[in-house]
Amino acid sequence: VQLQASGGGLVQAGGSLRLSCAVSGRTFGSSAYTMGWFRQAPGKEREFVAALVVNGDGTRYVASLKGRFTISADNAKNTVYLQMNSLKPEDTAVYYCAADPGREMVVAASNTPRYWGQGTLVTVSS
Repeated sequence: VQLQASGGGLVQAGGSLRLSCAVSGRTFGSSAYTMGWFRQAPGKEREFVAALVVNGDGTRYVASLKGRFTISADNAKNTVYLQMNSLKPEDTAVYYCAADPGREMVVAASNTPRYWGQGTLVTVSS
């Protein structure tokens, strides 16, 4: 399974960005699996942002971001998105997508998914 994240960039505070994560290679087929987004700000540990179950039900957000960030999936394109609105300078981070055949990211915000994509940098200027 390969994950390719894209969509990062420089945006002013209050702006929006949409990140994409394309799944390729030996995909999960029609089975349910979980996709998630994490971020790592400079000098900080990587933290869970959001996750959803693809080909199934269930989403989870870190409480502090719910309402500004939305995770969604396009099954036909094997792509998961993270829509980020009302961005703040503290949202500046490298954002990573991840995938796992289990539901732990949705159930428990697990930060140990099996597959990781490369990061995409989001910089929010004040």
